[in-house]
Amino acid sequence: MKLKLFPLLFLLVAGVLCSPAFGQSKYELNSGWKCQPIAKVTDNGQAISLPSYSTANWASAVVPGTVLTTQLVNKQIPDPFYGMNNEKIPDIYTTGRDYYTYWFTKDFTETAPKKDEQVWLHLRGVNYSCEVFLNGQKLNQETHHGMFLRQSYNITAHLGKDGQNRLAIVVYPPDPVGKPNGGQGGDGTIAKNVTHQYVAGWDWIQPIRDRNTGIWDKVILEKTQQINLKNPHVVTLVPGKRKPDGPQQPAIIKVSAELENPTDKKVSGVLQYVLAGQMISQKVTLPARATQKIQLKDLSLQNPKLWWPNMYGQQHLYPMKLQFLVNGKTLSDEEDVQVGVREIQTEWNDHTRSMQIHVNGQKIFIKGANWIISDAMLRFTPARYDAELRYHRDMNLNLMRVWGGALVERPEFFEACDKYGLLVIQDFWITADANGRWVDPLKKDDQLTRRKYPDDHSLFLRSAADQVKMIRNYPSLAMWCGGNEITPPQDLLTALEDSILPQLDGTRWFIPYSNADSMSFNSIGGGGDGPYTIQPISQFWAYRTWPFNTEVGSVGVGDLESLERFLPKANLVAPQFLGANSKPTEKVDSMWTYHTYTGVGYEHHILPYGAPKDIKDFTRKAQLVNYDQYRALMEGFSSHMWDWYTGTIIWKTQNPWTSMRGQLYDYYLDPNAGLFGLRNGSEPLHVMFDPVDSMVMAVNNGFEIKRDLMLVVTGYDMAGKSTSLGQLVVEVSPSTAKKYFPIKGALRRLGKEKGAFLSLRLLDFNQNVVSNNFYWLPNAKGQYTGLQELAKAPVQVEAKELSKGKVEVTLRNPANNPVAFFNRVSLINPQTNLRLLPVFNSDNYISVPPGEHQTITLEYTPEAGSPAPAITVEGWNVDLKTYPIKPLVP
Repeated sequence: MKLKLFPLLFLLVAGVLCSPAFGQSKYELNSGWKCQPIAKVTDNGQAISLPSYSTANWASAVVPGTVLTTQLVNKQIPDPFYGMNNEKIPDIYTTGRDYYTYWFTKDFTETAPKKDEQVWLHLRGVNYSCEVFLNGQKLNQETHHGMFLRQSYNITAHLGKDGQNRLAIVVYPPDPVGKPNGGQGGDGTIAKNVTHQYVAGWDWIQPIRDRNTGIWDKVILEKTQQINLKNPHVVTLVPGKRKPDGPQQPAIIKVSAELENPTDKKVSGVLQYVLAGQMISQKVTLPARATQKIQLKDLSLQNPKLWWPNMYGQQHLYPMKLQFLVNGKTLSDEEDVQVGVREIQTEWNDHTRSMQIHVNGQKIFIKGANWIISDAMLRFTPARYDAELRYHRDMNLNLMRVWGGALVERPEFFEACDKYGLLVIQDFWITADANGRWVDPLKKDDQLTRRKYPDDHSLFLRSAADQVKMIRNYPSLAMWCGGNEITPPQDLLTALEDSILPQLDGTRWFIPYSNADSMSFNSIGGGGDGPYTIQPISQFWAYRTWPFNTEVGSVGVGDLESLERFLPKANLVAPQFLGANSKPTEKVDSMWTYHTYTGVGYEHHILPYGAPKDIKDFTRKAQLVNYDQYRALMEGFSSHMWDWYTGTIIWKTQNPWTSMRGQLYDYYLDPNAGLFGLRNGSEPLHVMFDPVDSMVMAVNNGFEIKRDLMLVVTGYDMAGKSTSLGQLVVEVSPSTAKKYFPIKGALRRLGKEKGAFLSLRLLDFNQNVVSNNFYWLPNAKGQYTGLQELAKAPVQVEAKELSKGKVEVTLRNPANNPVAFFNRVSLINPQTNLRLLPVFNSDNYISVPPGEHQTITLEYTPEAGSPAPAITVEGWNVDLKTYPIKPLVP
């Protein structure tokens, strides 16, 4: 009987949520803004904010945006991401703060409120200080300070009776702005503010000249009835040890929200929500001019669909609409929340002496990425966030750490992490470099003075509390971190740890600082964070570093097409290797140095392939190094999971500027080979080769034993002749790395003179390939002589459209060819021959043995009016060629 009644009950419940007489509305003020430097304005905010005040000679402004983004759109400055253009833009330290202090105005139509109607203005982020005016009235009695503190104003009484309104905001830069003297965070004084620190320069970016002054985040207008519903809080509890599939025991859903009554009368009503067809509601009476937090009764969610990290299960999200109904009838306000039912736990691993992360009772081996920011000039879009986080999902990673020198990431970032199953460690705004961990001659203040930064501790704590409320509902948010490589000052640390986070969240682990002993105790083996440069492949397998390493990585120079996007043709000059005994060891173009190229180690890894002939040869050989580095990094850590390590986080995977270091795709979202090497090495079920003891291994990150697998090991010489090196039926236990058999002698014989190729495959019971790994190995002297003389391997390519925005490409290598080695498949505009970006490949830089084929897919977003794309294929021994895509037949 209950099953028969449930659909009717759901319709009745949904009807309650849809039927109220008033529909709350919310929209962004994101176009039609104007601006003027303060030096050109003599009038005050009361005058400027009158609709009658003329702004005819003011420039168009970008909001959300910064002064630089506005100047760039108005062609007042060159693109600071190209060449040395950043040096042509005046730096605020030299010009003084007034140069980048701007007025911003926005005219908008909003009719005067009707009875009981309330209108609210929300500013989600202003950097750094501001005064806010509307229609001749000042809204903030005291100057607002702080990049990470939202502002909300009830503007009901200030709206024009004729519906014509003007908002005027004067925005002041941080104070001090920091001297960009080449140090990390410049002279460090930028950290005296509650703002991001990288804007004064870092080792992966040049200074941002305006320090990102502006209305950098969304401006929102919201209309409600008497009650404003805000800061909802959803907590999900998932007791026990769960698995992704099958029936589930109940989960507990706890929901609360703040209700604000700005009127002079008490208001009664109902706070309610529906989740999975179940309604929870509570009657509430709010006193006049009061804000109260209301805790609803718990919901026991039967047989919940759980949210899991990437590679471990699905990322199910339940839509929840939280509403307040005046007198139980009239909708006053509502908030939408996407609820991921999951629980984060931590457990100390006594064997590794590090923390391990559990989700829904299951331990998760962390394969993470350090994230700086999407765009150094704060040009954020949901589409770019989605593309970048999808790349990280496609790399088979499961965690993002948001570095403390940037910001608390935006809701749109977390929405993408929720979608792609990426857990998040969120740092607060502290870094060791600026905040005094080390003596540093480039810093203005001494170490002890810098330890007290920022100047306004109260502002820091208010900002922290506000940002916690903003992002605490996202299931991807897993951990909070006090700062990058250093704790905040003791009073801030105590407040975060003992009051703010327990009271406003209470469900997530708090790490005092990113490499704290409570996360990873470095007592056995060598090392700490890092290394950060190119390493011998064996280093990642044999050298024991921190048991939960928060920063380890390599380089990641892109290929020639990547470099051409931001380097002038005259500067497309390959580094010249001068020899190990020379100082420096490389001669590098100054433009490369400006874009933070670091060649430490590149020369030792490129030269075995042969000295680069030109820039294209250098970048294609760099891709071999990139692929090998990042595959080995994750394979080496995975081979020791739960023995040496509970996780690792790569420093770093992306750049918000046209930097050449620490990236797996460039600023323009073009992947280099490192992305696909990491994707391969991070497979959840993966076969791999240990170069230290020449063992064939497999790793299983999942929760289920993998049985009836056939391990097939094949060697190829440079002519393409294959040699079987072993076959074995294997099984791999859950969350385990397992060794099977050595192949050292056979490999030595096969590759002694010219090197060899090594193919490892895991086949399922039906002989389908479930893991494919292809290595290229040097000769006995460590040289890739065979690759240097590898014969051409003409491949047959077929490309066809599977659906709108999805293409399938098959590469076939005829039986008499050598291996068709290291092929990049690109989607291009056939009119310009330039790559379309972003494109999401199921694999790339692929190698095809003779007599075999390999098929991959490419996904992209078609643009209206653009020509049908084409495919290019180019490999180490495969000439560049363009192929048409066979269209989908309706």
